[in-house]
Amino acid sequence: MPQPVRISLDAMGGDHGPSVVIPGAALAVERHPDVRFLLFGNEQVLTPILNGYPKLKDVTEIRHTEIAIGMDDKPSQAIRMGRGRSSMWKTVQAVRDGEADAAVSAGNTGALMATAKICLKTMAHIERPAIACMWPTLRGESIVLDVGATIGADAGHLVDMAIMGAAMARIVFDLDRPTVGLLNVGTEEIKGIETVKEAGRILKESNLPHLEYRGFVEGDDLGKGTVDVVVTEGFTGNIALKTAEGTAKQIGEYLRSAMTRTLMAKIGYLFAKQAFNALRDKMDPRKVNGGVFLGLEGVVVKSHGGTDALGFASAIDVAYDMAHFELMKTIRGMLEHDPVEQQA
Repeated sequence: MPQPVRISLDAMGGDHGPSVVIPGAALAVERHPDVRFLLFGNEQVLTPILNGYPKLKDVTEIRHTEIAIGMDDKPSQAIRMGRGRSSMWKTVQAVRDGEADAAVSAGNTGALMATAKICLKTMAHIERPAIACMWPTLRGESIVLDVGATIGADAGHLVDMAIMGAAMARIVFDLDRPTVGLLNVGTEEIKGIETVKEAGRILKESNLPHLEYRGFVEGDDLGKGTVDVVVTEGFTGNIALKTAEGTAKQIGEYLRSAMTRTLMAKIGYLFAKQAFNALRDKMDPRKVNGGVFLGLEGVVVKSHGGTDALGFASAIDVAYDMAHFELMKTIRGMLEHDPVEQQA
């Protein structure tokens, strides 16, 4: 019988805390009967809510913590106030100590990244971690990184991210050799800044066994799904992510307004309701919720802070897959072929 997947949850993180985390975990139990949870937070708050989900309660252990990191706390404040004591720190520490296979938090992104870097440390030869997210495309989904962990990147960091993103893609998409592209201002090799061009040269000449480098991709390729993995630095990646989220909301508002403007539009909506529901389902950000911190000595997943139970369950799904299919082992194996490290 396979071993259960153990996931630690920061129950106090995010805009809604346990009122979202616990129902989200209950949904995850239905999808993954072999999952087990460590729930970190205020026991007096968590227990009454958990009692309402008997099936979840049977596979969950509460670990009491007094301190919760606020969404507006600076990373330095979070570390100073919560080191060794907050629900966020304890959630990540459970992975470090081998009590959990993955950690999930909807808390402050900067605080969670700082906590994870200090508590878990980065992998050998990885200078900076990255946040990888699932990106809906016309052909399914792609992985995009970095979407906000660090600002700026040299060629070596971009190459490392390409390798780690491809490792995640091998698990998520069940591909032996995922396709990878570097986000740039054009597809021609002469375009772009020197850092990106140098990373492209290294990836092209290395011909790595576990990924297929397809060259440069542009912004519109994100939605097309031209490659399985799109690599960029955190400043650009975060702007792209927020722009896509904002555009999706904008289109939704346009459609809602157009469909209610006149009587004929309302009648037309009734006939096209099934198609509109399919579109809404495709654009639902809750179903691709969960950014993976890559480059750390352990699996940490960041959920959107304002998500609901369905969205948090999606983040748990990501953590489950990363742990169940051994993301860390896959990354380590692929980093053995890291051309940047071999040139060092």
